[in-house]
Amino acid sequence: MMWGYGPNMGWMWLWGILLLVGIALLVLVAVRMFAGGGMQGPPGPYPGRSRARQILDVRFARGELTAEQYREHLKVLGEDQ
Repeated sequence: MMWGYGPNMGWMWLWGILLLVGIALLVLVAVRMFAGGGMQGPPGPYPGRSRARQILDVRFARGELTAEQYREHLKVLGEDQ
């Protein structure tokens, strides 16, 4: 075998660099996934509440619902306080 000899062997260093960058990216992704970071975006304003509850809270804050309507909708959602 003739390692390093041949007509196009001058570009082989590029493959080595690409391989190292690829391995580094895989390690980075694995660390983020297993560290609990995951790949999701930042949590919303109330991460423990359902999306329906968040919409209901916003509508109540805007004055679109009365307090009675708000409580009634919470009961329907099963998230009454």
